[in-house]
Parts: sequence; structure tokens; C-alpha cells
Amino acid sequence: MSKSKKSKSTRTKKYLGQHWLFDGPSLQAIIEASSLSADDTVLEIGPGRGPLTELLSQKVKRVVAVEKDSDLVPTLKVQFILQENVEIIEADILSFDLRELPSDYVVVANIPYYLTSAIVRLLMESTNPPKKLVLLIQKEVAERICSEPGQMSVLALSVQLYAKAEYVATVTRDKFQPPPKVDSAILRLTRLEKPVLDVELQKFMQLVKAGFGEKRKTIRNSLAGGLRISAAEATQLLNEAGIAESARAQELTFEQWNSLYKALSKKSK
Repeated sequence: MSKSKKSKSTRTKKYLGQHWLFDGPSLQAIIEASSLSADDTVLEIGPGRGPLTELLSQKVKRVVAVEKDSDLVPTLKVQFILQENVEIIEADILSFDLRELPSDYVVVANIPYYLTSAIVRLLMESTNPPKKLVLLIQKEVAERICSEPGQMSVLALSVQLYAKAEYVATVTRDKFQPPPKVDSAILRLTRLEKPVLDVELQKFMQLVKAGFGEKRKTIRNSLAGGLRISAAEATQLLNEAGIAESARAQELTFEQWNSLYKALSKKSK
């Protein structure tokens, strides 16, 4: 079929970051990583042309598939018209009301690279977060999310504050249509019973972003610039937290960030 004769539902849209996965073993690896039960409700973000939706529908009680592309929705609804446990919803996941889902839902999805950070943070910080997420995302981002002190990032800290992060498997670019420019990875995030730290999220993330504000600088200089305080005040905070002035943000553990948060909160009172 020539490009001119392709229907709207078969075209991919670059601006939506569409790279469809049809590779059977890779799709099965996502299902296996999800460890789904027959009673689960699954939120699928961006079902595309439905190959993962089909596999999910065979495993769980209910699949809520949220698709932003209005050209794909009619075809998806016809495709799953006889499967009562599949609900196709035309919506942008960033504005979808997660409170409509049960409290123990699972997210399984191949999400657009450019929306990874926004989607992950939206889900983890929601008032109704999923109990587990299994996502197909850019390999480099999956590695970053799973990183340990020494290579931490703002994204890794914001995710690991709420969940156990596991790099499950690599999915090479040739498994997609059209192939992206980089490889992907299956990432599993299992929500913790409670956050790693007892902090006020907005204030904590403000501190973290300040610390990472200047990647090549020491934590002292980054904090001074990010928090708009003097170098002497930044040094005092670090001394109270028991952190070396020469340390860099990516090296800090959660315990050290917590000590720094407490020192800053004390100073603010």
C-alpha cells in the first residue's frame, strides 16, 4: 500500500512520539514483567493499534486504554467491540482523572519518550497512584531512573522516593515500527507502602532541583545559586547535614538529602 493510500489509523505521528511495538517476544516480556492477576485493572497509556491491549485483555479483569490520537480511537473501539473487559477512552493521559480507577490498579504501557518524566511523576505523585507500573521507555532513561548514588538524577530521586525501580530487559530499536533512533527498555516500578522519606514534596523537590542546578559544580555552589543564599550559608547547611562541601548532587544518598532537608527546614523556621 502506498503512503498516499494509507488510512489515518495506520500512520504514525511523529509529534506524538508514536513507535509501535508488534514483536511477539517483546510484548510477552512486558506481560511477564507485569505479573498480572485475573482480578487486576490495568491502565494502558497509548494503546496505538492494540497488540498489547489484546494480550492484557486475556489476563486481567479490566483494561482501561487511554488514547490521545483521535484517528486511532474509532478503529480500536471496533477492534475490541466484543471484549467487554476493554474500555477505549479518547483522552490525554496528562488530564485523565486517575481517581476513576480502583486504588490497586496497574499501569502497563509503551509510552512516548518525550512524555516519560511527566507521565511517571504524574502517576507516582497522584492521590490515586498505581500499585505497579511496567513501562516501555527509552533505555537511557530507564537506566537513569534505576541509578544508585554516584549517578543519581532529579528523575531518579523523584521516582525512587515512591517506588522500587527495576530494569527488566532491553528492547532493541528494530522491534518497532517505525524504528526509533535509540533502544528501549522495560522498566518496572513497584510502589512502596510509604515514601522513603517523610518530607513535604514541594519543598524537598525544590531543594533537590537546587542541588542539581549546576551539574559540574559542587553541591555547595549549586545550593548557593539554586536557593539564592550565600556560599557561607550553603556551607553551614552542609555542615549541619554532615555532607562534604566538595560533594556533588549525584553522589548523595536519600539519607543525606533528608539531613539536608531537615537542616534547611530548621533554618527556615
